[in-house]
Amino acid sequence: MKALIQRVKSASVVIDNKRNGEIGHGTLLLLGVEKDDTEAKADKLLKKILGYRIFADEDGKMNKNLQQVDGGLLIVSQFTLVAETSKGLRPGFSSGASPEKGEQLYDYFVAQAKTLHKSTETGVFGADMQVSLINDGPVTFWLEV
Repeated sequence: MKALIQRVKSASVVIDNKRNGEIGHGTLLLLGVEKDDTEAKADKLLKKILGYRIFADEDGKMNKNLQQVDGGLLIVSQFTLVAETSKGLRPGFSSGASPEKGEQLYDYFVAQAKTLHKSTETGVFGADMQVSLINDGPVTFWLEV
């Protein structure tokens, strides 16, 4: 699993001109699922994301995690994160999960996130989405498990 996380002042996802998910201060998570991913990997990645210290403490240092700042989490499926880009000028997707497996693991990840973090919003797996954000910092990290 691959995740691109961004510390945001706000973020939202729109599908068919309807707002599907929206958060204020928190983390926008773009999630890519690979064919060898498992629920155990999903659990490990989620634990890392919720505990990752990217928010400022009282001294302005990145020492607080999402849960400590009571921030929102917006999870958006992003198949292109698993693209192979080292060769040529066209991305390859042979390492990506099948649509069925990708959706199953995405749904599992979202369910676990909603259990562990009350302020969780989502996009829709496989949908054509418009994602808006105000990146705070900017602060962006690439995480893999």
